[in-house]
Amino acid sequence: MNTAYIYDAIRTPRGRAKESGGLYDLSPFALLEVLYQALASRTGLNKEAVADVILGCSTQVGEQAGNIAKASLLYAGWPDHLSGMTINRYCASGLEAVNLAALKINVGQASSVVAGGVEMMSRVPMLSDDATVFKDAQLAAKCRMLMMGNGADLIASLYDISREEADQVALTSQQRAAIAREQGWFKSIIPVENPVKGITVNDDECIRPQTTMRSLSRQPPAFEKLGSFGIDAIQLADNPLIDKIHHIHTVGNSPAMADAAALVLVGGEDQQRQGLTPRARIVSSVSVCDDPLQVISGCVFATKKLLDKEGLSEQDIDLFELHEAFAATMIKCQRDLNINEDKLNVNGGVIALGHPMGATGAIMLGTLLDELERRDLRRGVVAASGAAGTGTAMLIERL
Repeated sequence: MNTAYIYDAIRTPRGRAKESGGLYDLSPFALLEVLYQALASRTGLNKEAVADVILGCSTQVGEQAGNIAKASLLYAGWPDHLSGMTINRYCASGLEAVNLAALKINVGQASSVVAGGVEMMSRVPMLSDDATVFKDAQLAAKCRMLMMGNGADLIASLYDISREEADQVALTSQQRAAIAREQGWFKSIIPVENPVKGITVNDDECIRPQTTMRSLSRQPPAFEKLGSFGIDAIQLADNPLIDKIHHIHTVGNSPAMADAAALVLVGGEDQQRQGLTPRARIVSSVSVCDDPLQVISGCVFATKKLLDKEGLSEQDIDLFELHEAFAATMIKCQRDLNINEDKLNVNGGVIALGHPMGATGAIMLGTLLDELERRDLRRGVVAASGAAGTGTAMLIERL
């Protein structure tokens, strides 16, 4: 089996998913064009030799419909013969795209693949694809497909996680992200020019450094009303050991909606003979599904399965970049996996940084690689959750 290497990992800044956000005026095609150009320029990549482009995107409608992986290549002027594929594994899509790219390298089907993801949540809002499984209550109940925040509240109830504990996770995320942004540690960011607003977006916009425990405590529960429409009853019927769903998640300790795109160049040893230098080796990956009623617990299950598969423990991993899909998920991570806080999401997570759904996993991979290099460490795990309990995890080793 061939070895898959990461030759580069880049991303746009995360823009606030609102009209005032720095990226709002740009289409997802424009964001990806910036990254395609930067990737070729940074690596000296021979575009003609790229075998495939795989992008994750959760809401494939409007500007993000029509196989944006292929359409964006045409928009950016890359070779016509290049194929493209857009995938949806919910919020794990961006990381799963890299996983599929690595598999193509492993089996010798390709020598280089560009993977990543895109999500413009200000222009293509979440759920705007009008999926019946999320809007038809009877179908959702039959499929056990619930909204992410309600899954987070179920996790909080099962693990007896308090509102204060959840808010502390959010505060830590904000503080770490603010320091990382101030220190310039997010090296994978490619600045994006917005000619409409006359600005260049250089940094992540969603971080709120002024956050305090007091400001977090003032936020009302975000998913209590939704739970009262029958979701709480579904979850309680499946979990007889608890008698109430504790609605502790708010806009303050939940992921911030964002606009962003990310690209990762994955290749085999052939790329080294062409003068490219790999930054890391993709050692192993897994994709799983956990309890769908917990919705976003997949990153924890995927991480555990990956470590078990490789015969590793938490102590063997230098850094973990795990999907901060609501505060309760991170507490579940620490309790189930015994991860030391000093090596978990050391530069903050998506509560602070923002969660552009289809791109998040690929962004996290680049963040992990940047930090391994900055600290001169070797081994890292990145994992992302998706709806219905899905999760993808990847183990990389820096070269």
